[in-house]
Amino acid sequence: MKADVLVLGAGIVGVSIALHLQARGRKVALIDRKPPGRETSYGNAGLIERSSVIPYPFPRDLRLLLPYALNRRTEVRYHLRQLPRVARWLAHYWRDSSPRRVAAIAAQMLPLIERSVLEHDALADASGAHRYFRRTGWIECMRDEKSFQRAIAEAENLAPYGLRHRVLDAEALHKEEPSLGRVLAGAIHWQDPVTVSDPGAVTQAYANLYRDRGGEFLFGDAATLSQDGSAWVVRTDGGAVHAPEAVVALGPWSCGLLRPLGYRIPLAVKRGYHRHFSLSDGAVLEHPIVDVEHGYVLAPMAQGVRLTTGVEFAHRDASPTPVQLERATAMARQLLPLGPPVESDPWMGSRPCLPDMRPVIGPAARHAGLWMAFGHCHHGFTLGPVTGRLMADLMTGTDPGFDANPFSPARFD
Repeated sequence: MKADVLVLGAGIVGVSIALHLQARGRKVALIDRKPPGRETSYGNAGLIERSSVIPYPFPRDLRLLLPYALNRRTEVRYHLRQLPRVARWLAHYWRDSSPRRVAAIAAQMLPLIERSVLEHDALADASGAHRYFRRTGWIECMRDEKSFQRAIAEAENLAPYGLRHRVLDAEALHKEEPSLGRVLAGAIHWQDPVTVSDPGAVTQAYANLYRDRGGEFLFGDAATLSQDGSAWVVRTDGGAVHAPEAVVALGPWSCGLLRPLGYRIPLAVKRGYHRHFSLSDGAVLEHPIVDVEHGYVLAPMAQGVRLTTGVEFAHRDASPTPVQLERATAMARQLLPLGPPVESDPWMGSRPCLPDMRPVIGPAARHAGLWMAFGHCHHGFTLGPVTGRLMADLMTGTDPGFDANPFSPARFD
């Protein structure tokens, strides 16, 4: 079998790349070992995060570092044996989290963030996925007055970005979300983001659009990628597929494929968990909410209220550990009357993260026809469609209208 491009990975990023290349007239083979949207594109808070114009830096508040070091915080947890493996990565992350570097990275990421909702809307219009979309924003909640006042100041500092937000004191928050417990000092309601009730179904709808337009999805193992003359080859259930170009969009599995080819991209994974709960006592949740002090999200989903945890530094394939989810669930029960969990076991996945808080999107430096698109940190679902457009622009020699060099894989050579 022959194609113009092999897209390896059928998460939101890979599916979006396949759709945009298909729209440019390329014959694409989309390849994954699982059906589209079954990994991190499924297990997230369902936010298209237009308001996240500032990346998530390494905390530099010394008051937090000791609790982090003692593994006592809910939002961040680590496996002790993993620390030596990520020590160099964490040092790089710390360095790039200086205020000066964060400001520069925010400016580089802004063209992607600004286009995030527009590019999702374009694919949702074509695929019928708008039935999953809600345009009511999300709410950032603070438990104490000091945190609330700090959040107000931070929101005001974002005024140059033109983001719409409402400041909700305790009474206004109770009117907006009557089922929330009276333990919150206030909140910021961010109005520009779009949220979805089933991110996995959105990714699947985009994949269905790709197939409806004649695209081919094949089950295969990306680890079989090899070169045969000027062609890239991958073995699939339907046989070997050859193409002059290949895109690696495998999220947390990308570097395992690229390392034998000589690429040392400093990718780490931040594991996360989610579980769905029913609500008791007639409670209702209308918006996704973030408990800022404890770093988890409660989001109304088709399956129930989804609780998603913060960050766990652990080996990607290590067995799940329930501590962080248990801590977050206990905190969440103070906010909402959570009923029994919907599923017997929680979901666990890995967020692919680079220490400079930018994805790699662009050509491999030493292999003609090889491209990379991964490492979106916490914004893979947000940035999948805009990444697809940018990758199609780069691969077809089209000017994207902004500087794409900050995302080049060559920055790590």
